[in-house]
Amino acid sequence: MSLHHLDVEPRDVAAEALGLLLDAPAPAALAELVLDDGRGGRLVLGVLGASHVVTAGSGGHVLTEQVSCDALAAGGRALPERAESDGYTLSSTVTPVPRADLDATAVRLRARAERDDRLLCGAFPGDAGALTALAAAPLPGGGWTWETWHLYPGAERGVIVTTRSRWAR
Repeated sequence: MSLHHLDVEPRDVAAEALGLLLDAPAPAALAELVLDDGRGGRLVLGVLGASHVVTAGSGGHVLTEQVSCDALAAGGRALPERAESDGYTLSSTVTPVPRADLDATAVRLRARAERDDRLLCGAFPGDAGALTALAAAPLPGGGWTWETWHLYPGAERGVIVTTRSRWAR
């Protein structure tokens, strides 16, 4: 099971404040999941305060991706719709949704975390819809692919931020 009930208030509470920071030291995670590809590659998925960090390793190379509000202050940039760098690609979407849609997504991700050992889900207190989830898989030729969901609930509407990343080495 990779569903973690975190006893901390989320730090990143506004989707529009998220940033992207690459190749910086990974901050301490509230929960993490380590995956191995069976060929010496390793991926560490980490839930931060309603945001995430991923450290990917393959063939002696390492990439760190941080999507958080702290990423901006650490020298990153506003979360782009698309980014590319040396075998790495990221795409992101920020989608305002009715509260019922956000809640349904939260239920689906929580259920998936109960049965999928490649998905990490951090649930924050105060609202069943407040969570961050990450899922990953190794690439056949070396490297990794991962996707994330950041759910920001509101009274009647919420925001779901999704990212999809690929790093081939």
